[in-house]
Amino acid sequence: MKAIVYRATGDPSVLELVDRESRDPGRGEVRIRIIVSAVNPTDWKSRRGAKPGEPLPFAEVVPNQDGAGVVDAVGPGVEHLHVGDRVWLALAAYQRADGGTAQEFAVLPAERVFPLPDNAGFDLGASLGVPAITAHRALTIAEDGPRRLHPGTLDGKVVLVAGGAGAVGHAAIQLAKWAGAVVITTVSGQAKAALVTAAGADHVINYRETDAATEIRRIAPNGVDQIVEVAPAQNAELDLAVIRNRGSIAVYANNGGDQMSLDVRKHFSLNVRYQFVLLYTVGMAAVHAAAEDINAAIVDGALPVGETAGLPLHRFDLADTAAAHAAVEESIVGKVLIDVSSG
Repeated sequence: MKAIVYRATGDPSVLELVDRESRDPGRGEVRIRIIVSAVNPTDWKSRRGAKPGEPLPFAEVVPNQDGAGVVDAVGPGVEHLHVGDRVWLALAAYQRADGGTAQEFAVLPAERVFPLPDNAGFDLGASLGVPAITAHRALTIAEDGPRRLHPGTLDGKVVLVAGGAGAVGHAAIQLAKWAGAVVITTVSGQAKAALVTAAGADHVINYRETDAATEIRRIAPNGVDQIVEVAPAQNAELDLAVIRNRGSIAVYANNGGDQMSLDVRKHFSLNVRYQFVLLYTVGMAAVHAAAEDINAAIVDGALPVGETAGLPLHRFDLADTAAAHAAVEESIVGKVLIDVSSG
């Protein structure tokens, strides 16, 4: 089979297309014929590592955490998946040398493989994983909010999604709307405003053209209930200005800086909760709960992708995986997908 591998950290040029043997699944594993692979920021950050040439935990690594395909073989002890099942994947490359989705066949623990609803295509399946599960987690950490999402669970809540044009922001808008929230999102320009509007945001604020805090308080005089935050260092002052008493701020990225300063007394007075979200260590119970809710949202038609849904798709062939990684690293707007094999 064809696979992309890298043997040391570095820029996209370390990615190589190679021929290798596929293996049979062991106990608790399934083998997936990958149809579509996806590239997330976490994939290029893992590939780059702390510095170029840094040694890897394995001799070579197949990249990319997310993808979608068809179950090709089932190992002993797996009962909920069967050959021929259409599936989507999450955390495929985590702590595994050969689990990444940038290859024609991937062998994974069955707990990282989820059924793809009949009304969803492989492009949607590959676009879930890291972004959708992260968004679900960010929306379910509030002290007085739901632990699971379904229609009505966020009725009466106001959710602020920072940077709504990104993949996590897009999923957060869609899931929050599906659950009944009023969604406010901030963007940097008109093109991104059009995308978040297509995703379903109720209110769109261009933070470069207006005072974002004033506009958000005009929409939500009592403050917002939950914030899904991509740039905590840049937005700490804004978040404090608009969060309500006992509101929650879920941080899933460090765009704009690794260090942040907080006014302790003002956060004390509001009983604000900060929750940091990293999918790799959140625990499989939270991942499985998110996957169930995500699939329910898909069945309801609540998680479409593509430009008309606010998330443009950019396609690459498997041999061009380095270019796909470079596109994400250069902050292309939309979802980068890799066509691995035919459906």
